[in-house]
Amino acid sequence: MSAVNDNNFNSAVFLLTGIPGQEDVHLWISIPFCLMYVISIVGNSVILFIIKTDPSLHEPMYIFLSMLAVTDLALSIATIPTILGIFLFNSREISFDACLAQLFFIHLLQCIESSVLLLMAFDRFVAICNPLRYASILTLLRIAKMGLVCVLRGVAVIIPLPLLLKRFRYCRANVLSYSYCLHQDIMKLACSDITVNSIYGLSGSLLINGLDSLLIFLSYVMIIKTVLSVASPAECLRALNTCVSHLCVVLIFYTPEISLTVIHRFGNSSSHLLPILLGYIYLLVPPPLNPVVYSVKSKHLCARIIRVFIK
Repeated sequence: MSAVNDNNFNSAVFLLTGIPGQEDVHLWISIPFCLMYVISIVGNSVILFIIKTDPSLHEPMYIFLSMLAVTDLALSIATIPTILGIFLFNSREISFDACLAQLFFIHLLQCIESSVLLLMAFDRFVAICNPLRYASILTLLRIAKMGLVCVLRGVAVIIPLPLLLKRFRYCRANVLSYSYCLHQDIMKLACSDITVNSIYGLSGSLLINGLDSLLIFLSYVMIIKTVLSVASPAECLRALNTCVSHLCVVLIFYTPEISLTVIHRFGNSSSHLLPILLGYIYLLVPPPLNPVVYSVKSKHLCARIIRVFIK
């Protein structure tokens, strides 16, 4: 495939990459990816069905969980089919416009997931630090407004990325480093000055993931401070136990994301396998794992799921 070096961006084609050096076992590698896809679709769909059909679960905590499930479903649909196409059928070609569309949805959904995790931290903060006002603060109308703000914030921050990429000429090799399209990966193929894209991408990441993770950390500092000051050891453990599932999901989401950012900015460019593996973990592990974590840790939700499958 020739390099992309003309002005007709709509006809340009990029080549996606699986795991370099492991082409002989791509078929076997596709098995865990298929498994994660099925678990993500089934797990998040079951979570949404249970929350929708059970009135006792129409509470802020479970509404936020349903937002997380919708985001994870969309993220799986936006990424895994393309990845499976590479590993199962060696279907590596993707058009420039399709690549920009996938890039937009991947980054947007990651921003929304970060925002939803922040809302879930806020839910735990209010429930533990101000329980008497919990129902009056987290009303359904206010929750809907917060969800809308999360989406609009993500769209406002992410929509310039494909627009900035579309104005470039691409005169380098058209082979991408991943099995999906990312902003930082595509912009490296441009033969124009990418300073604006690099600065904007880093600023957007700090504005969304950096700010959200900082606020989540501060919320848990306040939670721990409140619990230690007013509760007995047994009550302290009981209160913190309600936060365990959210903390696990936060670590699953932010740990590979922060590691990948550090490697991209400061890592050794000669090591390509580690960022590729972290990229798969970053995008593919949270969607199937989040419903499992919440189902195991929430006895109420777990009981409803068991009841559905027993019926």
